Amino acid sequence: MKCGPNAFAIALLLLGSASAWAQSGATGSTPATRHAYFGEMHLHTQMSFDAWTFGTRVTPDEAYKFASGRTILVQGKPATRAWPLDFMAVTDHSEFMGALTQLNDPHSDFSHSPLGMEILGNMRRAFFTLAAKLHTKPAPPELAAAAAASHAWDIEVRAANDNYQPGVFTTFVAYEWTSSGPGGTNLHRNVFFNADHAPQPFTSWDSTRPTDLWDFLDSVRARGIDAIAIPHNGNASNGQMYDWNDNDGNPITKAYAERRALNEPLTEIVQIKGQSDTVPALSPNDEFANFEIYDHLIARPGAKSNPHGSYIREAFGRGLVIESKVGANPYKFGLVGASDIHNGLSVSDENGFAGGAWGIDPKTMLPHGDPAKRILGVLPAPAFDADEEAGGKPAARANPMEGSSGGLTGVWAEENTRASIFAALKRKETFATSGTRIRVRMFGGWNFDANTPRDPAWVAKAYAAGVAMGSDLPAKPRSTSAPWLILEAQKDPDGANLDRIQIVKLWLDHGDYKEKIFDVALSDNRKPDTAGHVPPVGNTVDLKTGRYANTIGAAILTAAWRDPSFDPRTPAVYYARVLEIPTPRWSTLLAIANSIPVPAAVPATIQERAWTSPIWFKPS
Repeated sequence: MKCGPNAFAIALLLLGSASAWAQSGATGSTPATRHAYFGEMHLHTQMSFDAWTFGTRVTPDEAYKFASGRTILVQGKPATRAWPLDFMAVTDHSEFMGALTQLNDPHSDFSHSPLGMEILGNMRRAFFTLAAKLHTKPAPPELAAAAAASHAWDIEVRAANDNYQPGVFTTFVAYEWTSSGPGGTNLHRNVFFNADHAPQPFTSWDSTRPTDLWDFLDSVRARGIDAIAIPHNGNASNGQMYDWNDNDGNPITKAYAERRALNEPLTEIVQIKGQSDTVPALSPNDEFANFEIYDHLIARPGAKSNPHGSYIREAFGRGLVIESKVGANPYKFGLVGASDIHNGLSVSDENGFAGGAWGIDPKTMLPHGDPAKRILGVLPAPAFDADEEAGGKPAARANPMEGSSGGLTGVWAEENTRASIFAALKRKETFATSGTRIRVRMFGGWNFDANTPRDPAWVAKAYAAGVAMGSDLPAKPRSTSAPWLILEAQKDPDGANLDRIQIVKLWLDHGDYKEKIFDVALSDNRKPDTAGHVPPVGNTVDLKTGRYANTIGAAILTAAWRDPSFDPRTPAVYYARVLEIPTPRWSTLLAIANSIPVPAAVPATIQERAWTSPIWFKPS
């Protein structure tokens, strides 16, 4: 049990206890029988122009097969995922979709065109050439013709439908809208359809404005197909993803805020290009903020991204401020995680990543020798040609070691079907992880107590008497002083024990917002000192072997917590963060496998984590 000096909290270590999500058998139709399903929301195959120039030849159909646990061949090597996903969406770029696959056929018209021959002559240079044409209007005719000849969207839709196995493996028809702001700032969105068909994608050639994408989504819904968009990599948006202003540079209005909340109920918090939760510059009092930092523009690694307006925690705070002024919150997001891997192999384990934008089967595809040394910085990377970047200047390189393993999305849904999982996404009963299968859920309400997590039927009672993450708290009863948050987190069945559960609170304060972190559940009977500091959980990682031991931490943590600083007059938002005990980072594992010293430029160990969607409080 852990009680902080300024918090009314209880944390119960229930090793070996029966959890609501551990039940097996058929799912029912009530919220209490919802299961945690893990999936991939952002993946590219050879149908994406950049992936093709990187050498990817995995098809959407093969990507789904790999994700569901089947073996495929990648450049002649068998590749099998360590464990199957429950659901996935291939999200190839809508721009040039499938066009470059025409170059797989040496007899195609595109292979004999001037642009086709230029691409085949230098594929690395071709990436920059094509990236420069992303927003050219109209679309370059040779590329438009090649894309039409590829029947790309038909291939994407067919692959999703052919691999959909209700109850076993769910797929979604989806794509990525690749819009960029001034200077290459990232404004990309992934678009998902709750159907087995959808119209041709809306592209950045049609418009680079998010509001125009929302118009497209409105038109899709008018056809009877529900659709949503999910922003990603706010960390690389140079402050534009979660700005105070709309996409025309004007202060956000109520109408804009309501449209964004409708069309973008979720946002991506973690992937191979870092996390978008927060950074030390924004959260200096958060000892765990310095995690998998990717703080520059994607297309221009030498250009730093303005942290303000680029991170989700700040967006939650800004949303409270904007709502206080205009009456609606544009940043009322649930959270998802993904990989954004570009070779069709969706992986999230640390040993399934080795830098770059690729997933690997560590048994058959692990880099060795000079390639591994280049990734780890022991050998310099090959120099770019002077004319490789559009404009004739050498392209800046991203540091391979700053990449992260892929993230995951968790949803609480009645069954593993499109309808059920899409409904969970829409109601924001989601959580994200940095790649591990931590299962976490959070409820809020006024009528819980410290014993609620002890009740064998606590999940059913939590749904009946409160709200799940992703929701607003109901109106405060006069008889209650503060809301309860009820949480349970369970370790990855094949992974590391848990260190702690934390609550991140943001609240409105005199026209601005503030944040504070509360440790609400601690493993190993640790307690905070008089200043509120918690001793570290420890570190069992052997840097010679890459092994760690679950001799510290907890398999399950639960908490029933009340906000000690709750003010019923003040809007607030709460979300949970769950930390694992330290485990080896992918760069450490790659170094050990190659008998190379563990690189000092990046952390040797990390604390993998999960984030829940928030619960909001709004005064009556």
